[in-house]
Amino acid sequence: MQDAFHWLDVERIGEELFDRFDDEDPLTIGFPRLKSMVEALDGFEEQDGHPCNERILEAIQQAWISERED
Repeated sequence: MQDAFHWLDVERIGEELFDRFDDEDPLTIGFPRLKSMVEALDGFEEQDGHPCNERILEAIQQAWISERED
């Protein structure tokens, strides 16, 4: 089983999104849907004191874009 990760693990989340949703374009996904997609990832766990916000979602989106470009 993989180690758990949370909102601040943006690089890991970007990798996980790329692996699971490789046919999706992160630039076409709104933040509410992106948040739901992250919450549905295996191994994702919310952590007390680290809520999700727009800045985190932007960083996740950028990490996902970077994964696609590599």
